[in-house]
Amino acid sequence: MNRDLGPLAGLEGVWEGDHGKDSAPNPGRTGSATSDYRERMVFAPTGLVENHEQRLFGLRYSTTAWRLGADEPFHEELGYWLWDGGTSQAMRCFMVPRGVTILAGGTTTADATSFELAAELGSPTYGICSNPFLDEKFKTVRYELKLELRDPGTLHYWEDTVLQMPEVSELFHHTDENTLTKVS
Repeated sequence: MNRDLGPLAGLEGVWEGDHGKDSAPNPGRTGSATSDYRERMVFAPTGLVENHEQRLFGLRYSTTAWRLGADEPFHEELGYWLWDGGTSQAMRCFMVPRGVTILAGGTTTADATSFELAAELGSPTYGICSNPFLDEKFKTVRYELKLELRDPGTLHYWEDTVLQMPEVSELFHHTDENTLTKVS
C-alpha cells in the first residue's frame, strides 16, 4: 500500500458491486425514478505530481455502471483522486460524458478510512461546470460524497448530486449508493 496516497491508499485496485441504488429525476420530470445497478471502479496510481511546492499523489480513476439485467452502461466517469498531504486535502476531479465536470474536495487525515468531499456551483476552488443544456434544464448546484473503506476489501459510498430544474420548485437530490468488493 502506497502511504503517500494518504486516505486514498486503500482504493488502489479494481472494485465491483451489484448493490447500487440510483434515485434520479423521472423521465417525465416529476418525482424520482429508483433503479438498482452494478458497477466497476478502477483506481491506478499516477505517482507524484508537483505543482511547484505542492506535492500531490493520485489515482487515475474510472467507473462504469449498468442497470441490473442491462448490457449497456447507463453511467460512466473518468478522472483522478488526489491527496495533498501538506494541506490534508483529499480531492476527486472527474468528468461525466453528459458534459459535467466536478472538482470536489475536503479536509481529512492521512490515515482516515472514511471522509467526505463536496463541490459547490460557482466556487473558485471546489466547483462544478456543465454544458449549456444541463445548466438550463438540470443545473448541478452541489455535489457531496461520503466514502468509507469498511474493512480491507469493502468500499461503501453515498453521493448526492443536487439539481435545480426549472419545472420543479424544490431542489432535487439525485442520490447514488453502492457497496463494492475489491476483486484485484
